[in-house]
Amino acid sequence: MIAKGIVHRYQDNVDTDVIIPARYLNTQDAKELASHCMEDIDAEFAKRVKDGDIMVAGLNFGCGSSREHAPLAIKTAGISCVIAKTFARIFYRNAINIGLPILECEAASEAIEAGDEVQVDFNTGVITNITKNETYQAEPFPEFIQEIIKAGGLMKSIKNK
Repeated sequence: MIAKGIVHRYQDNVDTDVIIPARYLNTQDAKELASHCMEDIDAEFAKRVKDGDIMVAGLNFGCGSSREHAPLAIKTAGISCVIAKTFARIFYRNAINIGLPILECEAASEAIEAGDEVQVDFNTGVITNITKNETYQAEPFPEFIQEIIKAGGLMKSIKNK
């Protein structure tokens, strides 16, 4: 599986309240959640993001509360992959549960800038910054997790079996 898109860049410690503010958690509608994704730190994100775009962040992405709404809002907004130095453990698991591809890669997180065009090969973990003609190596997920993500999340993968 390969993703290719333009990068939206964020700092360290982006918490779930920033990804989807609690004031919008009165809905389960994924499109409504996506329309408010990142708005407290990037008011234009929902208008600017295009299907296939990639999000890059620093340390501890997705810290805070354990809501699945956060990775769901990111995925529904059109983000095809999140690359970070590290993820908060609950966000990491929730991302897999809803089928949002994520990769930890310190070198990519440090070198990739907002607006760069990036391609990600999930099978190999190779991240290519097309803009800078650089490649970085992330650890790819094991095949069984890749299957969950390809299916669109844990529940969909279970239904497919």
